[in-house]
Amino acid sequence: MLIARLLRSATIAAGAIAASAGLDAAPASAQLNWDWGGGGLVGGSGRENVRFSPQFKKGEIIVSFGDRRLYFITGPGHAISYPIAVPREESRWAGTTSVTDKRVNPSWTPTPTMIAENPRLPRWVPGGHPMNPLGVRALYLGSSTYRIHGTDAPWTIGSAVSKGCIRMYNQDVQDLYPRATVGAKVTVTYNRFDGVATSSSGSNGGNSSSGNSGGSIFNFFGNEEPQVEKPRPRPARAKSASSQ
Repeated sequence: MLIARLLRSATIAAGAIAASAGLDAAPASAQLNWDWGGGGLVGGSGRENVRFSPQFKKGEIIVSFGDRRLYFITGPGHAISYPIAVPREESRWAGTTSVTDKRVNPSWTPTPTMIAENPRLPRWVPGGHPMNPLGVRALYLGSSTYRIHGTDAPWTIGSAVSKGCIRMYNQDVQDLYPRATVGAKVTVTYNRFDGVATSSSGSNGGNSSSGNSGGSIFNFFGNEEPQVEKPRPRPARAKSASSQ
């Protein structure tokens, strides 16, 4: 038991040393390679260009827990749709907020609730570490602890598994990051939207590995991460882009 704890501590310490050695300057391709542990998909993406309700303005972000998609409005009636992992049932929330901060390679500190559920979690993980649950980018929402961020567990995308945050593939959050501005309006809702794909360019199919190799920090420090639900199938063809 003591040896196992020492090995875990050494893993985090090694990541901290590597991060302090200049990982912020690492190229994007190297950062994408850290989307590890989830099976065969590395740097995965499931984004699509879709038609969307014209009631939303350019630059707004709509998070649909019902669709398990995040929509970034690119112009009147158009959006980019990204697959996401949504909060588990007891951690879900809804409302309107805004992006108040943006960070590259954010560090991660577990909340008191997370520590209470799993005391073995490290109290801090440096930015750029391959087992950082926030991945390579994070958008901070309002004054809350919720974020739109990348992940160290890409196999969870499409599932209801988080403790309040919205997870994206690292490649997708890197695509969203420069588009979203501080102050951008973010609507989080249970409503579903009938997004109709108008182009498959920029998408590599959204296929993810169904296997969980235990690479997430939650699994490494005790399998405390909630059971992953199977992704819900999307409709073959939608009727319109208005919310139901």
